[in-house]
Amino acid sequence: MNVDTMRRVDYWLGIPLTALSTPLIKLLDKLRRPAPESPKKILLVELSEMGSTILADPAMEALQRRFQAELHFVIFAQNKPSLELLNTIPEENIFTLRADSLSTLVVDALRFIKWCRTRQIDTTIDLELFSRASALLTGWSLAQRRVGFHNFHGEGLWRGDLLTHKVLYNPHMHISKNFMALAKALEVPPQRPYTKVKITDEEIRLRQVNFSAAQQQSMVEIVRQRAPAFTPEQHRLVLINPNASELLPQRRWPKENYQALIERLLEKFEDIIVLITGAPAEFDEAEQLQQAVNHPRCINFAGGCKFNELPLLYTISTAMVTNDSGPGHFSAITPLKTFVLFGPETPALYGSLGNSTPLWAGLACSPCVSAANHRKTPCTDPICMRAISVDEVLDHVSDYLNSPSGH
Repeated sequence: MNVDTMRRVDYWLGIPLTALSTPLIKLLDKLRRPAPESPKKILLVELSEMGSTILADPAMEALQRRFQAELHFVIFAQNKPSLELLNTIPEENIFTLRADSLSTLVVDALRFIKWCRTRQIDTTIDLELFSRASALLTGWSLAQRRVGFHNFHGEGLWRGDLLTHKVLYNPHMHISKNFMALAKALEVPPQRPYTKVKITDEEIRLRQVNFSAAQQQSMVEIVRQRAPAFTPEQHRLVLINPNASELLPQRRWPKENYQALIERLLEKFEDIIVLITGAPAEFDEAEQLQQAVNHPRCINFAGGCKFNELPLLYTISTAMVTNDSGPGHFSAITPLKTFVLFGPETPALYGSLGNSTPLWAGLACSPCVSAANHRKTPCTDPICMRAISVDEVLDHVSDYLNSPSGH
């Protein structure tokens, strides 16, 4: 199913299903034994955003430290690789849902209920903002504790009353802190709303991955398969990620801007090699950009390495320019300097937690997507992205490449 179909299903089926599920689950709650004093088996629900699995990692680590609990995760199958970058969740504790069609989704949802009972899940945390699909999964996990965002007196975004711990979503606080608020709801006494505590920047710091010299050399050899001239002693790698998911295509900076940026960077810095990155399915788009630049030090690297090898690629690279998408978050677990271009979203809520500089025009209409509109904007002309000039991005990247940190 495409994104718009999934939104329609979430609305037209989600509302009646959550309405029917609410009294049934409340009745089951009364008939079951109380929850264990401390969470032992915690399930996290995050379906649709690969970058969010990275942003949720500090909360997952906090849960492990606080409760020594066994963590589980449910996610759409196509997004599962994002969980493998930090390996916080064991492979055997991940349940995947297929989103190919409504029928496969229903079948997998029924399998999910049995899986939760087999695993004896006692606590479920819904990381989605106001998705009815995730609310139903959370409710029908039948965990004794169910944590998630609740709209309270807000209009719209109704998704039943399936939570035992109702947390107020804060649209003025970074999403990682909102995720941490969900985790902390399990620590505090009963409140309305949860969670009345302060969350510091220190609490949402990401773990960093480390690679041996041999592992880094293996990635050098992978890069050389497409860029034979690359020598780490002579060249610096600059990554360009011109893609963004279909969930919000308005996040894409114009291709002609990327072309101009690459051309000017190659002209200005004779020791850099530019790799245009992307998934294997994005190879043809990257090829068009590479051919438009038509320079021996500009390489189409889409599909050049496996997804779980991206942190290794980031470790041997110097800088990356990317749209506001997964790579901006995946790179946050490495030292790589990233420049993330924002438009329909705001870095105040979704900025990378890594060594990152956000570039955002801050137009009066931005951000135009939020929890309140299921991240669907009416905009068909993303001027906010075109308002970020090539000169501005070039200046930021050049300053870094000229600095001691960029060498």
